[in-house]
Amino acid sequence: MAKRRKDTNSEKLSKAIVAGMQEKKATDIVVMDLRNTRNAIADFFVICSGNSNKQLDAIADSIDEVVAKAMKESPWHTEGKNNKEWMLLDYINVVAHIFRKDRRQYYAIENLWGDAEITEIEND
Repeated sequence: MAKRRKDTNSEKLSKAIVAGMQEKKATDIVVMDLRNTRNAIADFFVICSGNSNKQLDAIADSIDEVVAKAMKESPWHTEGKNNKEWMLLDYINVVAHIFRKDRRQYYAIENLWGDAEITEIEND
């Protein structure tokens, strides 16, 4: 399997997304590096949990603001803002997943790519 090139822009974007999540006290933040994973649809998944609909909205808004300020980028696509179980902000090379805490285990997307390099981010 050929290794994908390391994209520092994707790394910076994933760090900006983490910062946006941390600003609104997201929990269980995980960064999945998918660059060396076969059939990956992005370079990184950044996943977090929130406790309420209001917190999920706040996390999504914070990610949007931090990324716009740091990287001058906006999401290419967003999903789930209405159902408030699993919100997704797709920046093409990096995808942010914001789960309501009780739904994250059900979807278990961390388990879909077993060969991804996973970094758990410490809570502040």
